[in-house]
Amino acid sequence: MALQEGDSDRINIAIDGPAGAGKSTVARMVAGQLGYVYIDTGAMYRAVTLSAQRLAIAFEQESALSELLSGLRIKLEPGPNGQSIFVNGEDVTQEIRSREVTRQVSYFAASGVVRGVLSAMQREMAARKGVVMDGRDIGTHVLPDAELKVFLTASVKERAARRFKELPADQAISLEQLEKEIAERDALDEQRDISPLLKAHDAIELDSSYMTIEEVVASIVKLSRTKLAEAK
Repeated sequence: MALQEGDSDRINIAIDGPAGAGKSTVARMVAGQLGYVYIDTGAMYRAVTLSAQRLAIAFEQESALSELLSGLRIKLEPGPNGQSIFVNGEDVTQEIRSREVTRQVSYFAASGVVRGVLSAMQREMAARKGVVMDGRDIGTHVLPDAELKVFLTASVKERAARRFKELPADQAISLEQLEKEIAERDALDEQRDISPLLKAHDAIELDSSYMTIEEVVASIVKLSRTKLAEAK
């Protein structure tokens, strides 16, 4: 795939995969090593979910969701401690990671209204190239022309163990319950009618079950440099 004039010798990288596979951490580190922009699409869906919950809007209420989205301004801002998420000027970085949001985000992400608006935002962000974007349908739907597509996965047991380690000590949830919730979320993501979780036909699959984050990042950086050389 030839790069278009004005792309400044950069490519777009799409990283898809199920919940807890490490996509966000890996994508952020890959972007840092390449000097690219990291776009956390999951955080964008979480921001919509949080905003809807605050107004008691259910995921089935399409007209109310449409009205909410029309006035929603989502900003992703990199910083020394990672990416901060702002909704209409308010920093919601911590709030969007709550268990309440986590349990509901797949339902809002299945909404055609929500996906339509956020997908358009994400394509606009990637138009100038040099973007690393992670999510569930980046390679298949949002950026089908991305020069490098990676499908990052890991076993349910391993993904649950990783999430469990990240939880605060006073979190009242067992590892077994977390495994169950991740498996349920996988099923929701894979079976939804609109932009389900799928591996793009030209994506490279990486199973991170027995890989360190550094090894995964190094693999993707190497692949990106190969793809960039091929595209020139």
